[in-house]
Amino acid sequence: MLAESIPYGELKVFGGRAHPALTAEICRTLGQEAGRVTLYNFSDGENYCQIEENVRGADVFIVQPTGPPTNNNLMELLIMLDAFKRSSASRITAVLPYYGYARQDRKDKPRVPITAKLAADLLETAGAHRVLAVDLHAPQIQGYFDIPVDHLFAAPVLLDAIRDSRLDPLTVVSPDAGGVERARAFAKRLGVGLAIVDKRRKGKNEVEVLHVIGDVKGLNVIIVDDIIDTAGTLLNTVAALKAAGAQRVFAGCVHGVLSGPAIDRLKGSVIEKIFCANTLPMEEKLARCPILHPLSIGPLLAEAIHRIHEGTSVSSLFV
Repeated sequence: MLAESIPYGELKVFGGRAHPALTAEICRTLGQEAGRVTLYNFSDGENYCQIEENVRGADVFIVQPTGPPTNNNLMELLIMLDAFKRSSASRITAVLPYYGYARQDRKDKPRVPITAKLAADLLETAGAHRVLAVDLHAPQIQGYFDIPVDHLFAAPVLLDAIRDSRLDPLTVVSPDAGGVERARAFAKRLGVGLAIVDKRRKGKNEVEVLHVIGDVKGLNVIIVDDIIDTAGTLLNTVAALKAAGAQRVFAGCVHGVLSGPAIDRLKGSVIEKIFCANTLPMEEKLARCPILHPLSIGPLLAEAIHRIHEGTSVSSLFV
């Protein structure tokens, strides 16, 4: 009966080396073992991949965030996609908890690439039939693909953690104009106020904060963003909020990239806690930065994978 109702064959979930803990969590939630695959690098750096079980006619999901080291993880995913395509999997879904190169999504200067589109083309050419992504940096990136894209949001996971922490009196803060829609949605669902920090970027990874729009004096604040990379924007935002009279300071993000000086900066900050979804590996970062509070999106991704496999609606997860 199952074979008749599900046209894509047996569900199999595989993971690359980018985030094995998340792959294991997804598989535990689904109640099955992760697929067996051998991955390693030759001495010159080339990636090797061999699938260690039969996937002919299977419905395959490959979990691989393309975060740091971005190029290595993206290339490994492309090689895995090619391997599954050549092994006659009936459908291959690239599960991208974090989509690398998403910030290069338009030509904002002369003679620059649109690398988010290039990455989409590479994934399709390598063999992906569909994509499951979490909090794309720009929602229009979905349109760069000519295959179906299921775009999930980690907001419900973050919101539950914020509510449970009882941070009142609280105001949600957007660190820039581009994040206002996200911050407004958080503020509305939490039933609290909204503030916006007006900033101007002086150069690469260098931001000048101007002023705070909204009332934060005497209030606790939580700065909500999709990505924390070098933490420069975050700390400048914190300085502006403290100057405006904010009391306790918290932060929330979906993708904790935390590259370069980020962790050293955060350890010396007044931020009490950073709520962060585990779209990228957190173990090493957590050991170095105890203010990080990781939140699991494994159950969310597992539910989406189950629904895609069963051919049922995923839209109720688009919250």
